[in-house]
Amino acid sequence: MASKAKAYVVVRTRSAGVHVGVLESRKGLEVVLSKARRLWSWKGANTLSEVSLHGVAAGSKVSEAVSSVTLTEAIEVIPATAKARKNLESASWA
Repeated sequence: MASKAKAYVVVRTRSAGVHVGVLESRKGLEVVLSKARRLWSWKGANTLSEVSLHGVAAGSKVSEAVSSVTLTEAIEVIPATAKARKNLESASWA
């Protein structure tokens, strides 16, 4: 039996900003992401819902990926489309 792929998500937190990555676990307000990147600022989307649908445009500030992050105050978790995931994983951090 093939295992189900883990969801790529956009997470808004109460105090740590916005992160994207592969959802490893969620328990209450605690979310663990792998291949995690922080969105410092973004262009090409008005809302995080649009980021989850389309990704971000040139000029956005997206951090380099870390292997994992534990977010303790996640208040919004939005599944991303394949299109958005490809865009967000390839966004330049430099």
